[in-house]
Amino acid sequence: MRLFWSRGYDAISMADLRAELGITQASLYAAFGSKEQLFRDAVDLYRQTAGFSTTDALAKGANAREAMHAMLQAAVDAFSAPDAPGGCLLILGATNCAVENKAVQDHLLFIRRQISQAILNRLKQGQQDGDVPKTAPVAALAAYYTTVLHGLALQSRDGASRKTLTQIVELAMARD
Repeated sequence: MRLFWSRGYDAISMADLRAELGITQASLYAAFGSKEQLFRDAVDLYRQTAGFSTTDALAKGANAREAMHAMLQAAVDAFSAPDAPGGCLLILGATNCAVENKAVQDHLLFIRRQISQAILNRLKQGQQDGDVPKTAPVAALAAYYTTVLHGLALQSRDGASRKTLTQIVELAMARD
């Protein structure tokens, strides 16, 4: 997972994976079937561990505003963890792949769309609960928070400090 997270799908060779796992090529294929399947397994593990905090925070916010803030701050925490490669595997793991690896890109796109949908759903719930105005453009707000979330991943990968990432979150959450 960490190897894919740090370098991305296309930059990793089967030799890299064998070396990282300390197994033979035959064992790698026997255990995972293919590089793509190993990547999908790594993505699943990421979603259950490092990537879980953002979706969990989104679901636990007392109101929509707190949920958005908690989600973005959880992303900062995950992206800037001392032992993390920086950024987000779901966002940066397969941005530019060879044509033959389009299925990998599509898999991550599907997951990112699920996250965007979860953000939209939370904002709609906020409208139902009365903490988001009924006239608020929730689709545009969801796109905005998704963009900030993705931007935090990129800034983190580019070396932005935790302090800078936190300031970005505070600006994103600032009121008029």
